[in-house]
Amino acid sequence: MKFVDEASIQVTAGDGGDGCVSFRREKYIPRGGPDGGDGGRGGSVWLVADPGLNTLADFRHSRRFAAQRGHNGQGRQMTGRSAEDIVIPVPVGTVVRDADTDELLGDLTRSDERLCVAAGGEGGLGNVHFKSSTNRAPRQSVPGTAGERRRLALELRLLADVGLLGLPNTGKSTFLRAVSAARPRVADYPFTTLHPGLGVVRIGPGSSFTVADIPGLIEGAAQGAGLGTRFLRHLSRTRLLLHLVDAGSLLEGRDPVAEVETVAGELQAYHADLAARPRWLVVNKSDLFADNTAETLAETLRQRLEWSGPLFIVSAETGAGIEAVCQAAMTFLDESGQRPGREGPVQQETAGDD
Repeated sequence: MKFVDEASIQVTAGDGGDGCVSFRREKYIPRGGPDGGDGGRGGSVWLVADPGLNTLADFRHSRRFAAQRGHNGQGRQMTGRSAEDIVIPVPVGTVVRDADTDELLGDLTRSDERLCVAAGGEGGLGNVHFKSSTNRAPRQSVPGTAGERRRLALELRLLADVGLLGLPNTGKSTFLRAVSAARPRVADYPFTTLHPGLGVVRIGPGSSFTVADIPGLIEGAAQGAGLGTRFLRHLSRTRLLLHLVDAGSLLEGRDPVAEVETVAGELQAYHADLAARPRWLVVNKSDLFADNTAETLAETLRQRLEWSGPLFIVSAETGAGIEAVCQAAMTFLDESGQRPGREGPVQQETAGDD
């Protein structure tokens, strides 16, 4: 199924049923008094986080959801039947906003978590509520209240512990294939990855973490260039960023230091919190060199960037150095406490493109 991480839907809750004006009429009781019942409650609209879903693609075809109104009250003080609620399944990690006001309504991060997005109307009052010592035959009732109506903007954000980022064609998808069972598309040209991918890295029994791979960033991504702003949000829940650097850029005459600074600048321009997140440099494609060129590049990065954080040299193609990165990431996540990927279920591994 095609990966879709944005959708807009309209939800309408049911109106409450009207109260009833009725009077008790039985043999030998000519003036029995009011007995009009209340109206039933209108149906509400709920969103529920379904761990079996990983895309909002279903909402491309179904965009309007409306619950039924409550039934009107009846005589003999009978309350009208309440309408059934509508339950709409969405993927775990869905952020829900009011499309008209941009108000944040909820963030569904746990399996089976529910969110009421449109409350049903309350049933009206029957005339039995209005009798008094001075008004023995009230002919007034209260109609049911209207149900809520909203246009919702749904936004899916992957639940992952570690995020992969870098310029296009730095080997992020190859890295994801090397550390997990995910099988994103891999090719030797930029923007092979068009959709975020998710993989589970298993270190040992009961020890694992999730990795998110997003399409490559380019200069101006924070302002929407390329596929930037649409996918940077998928890194918002991560606790650690692995910044892949293409060692092969030296063979093409590019400056890897400038490329690292470009990505760092885009993170800062997108959101300061994301830029402040722990970020490790991973020099990839060391297999392209038979000598110690990759090590020299790593030292250059340290000096010119004044980099004091972790830095790894790997080859996602051959697997060299991959285990050390995964072990270090696992240790970091365990020491940093609760991880977003563990609050809910582990999401299914997905390929970067379908």
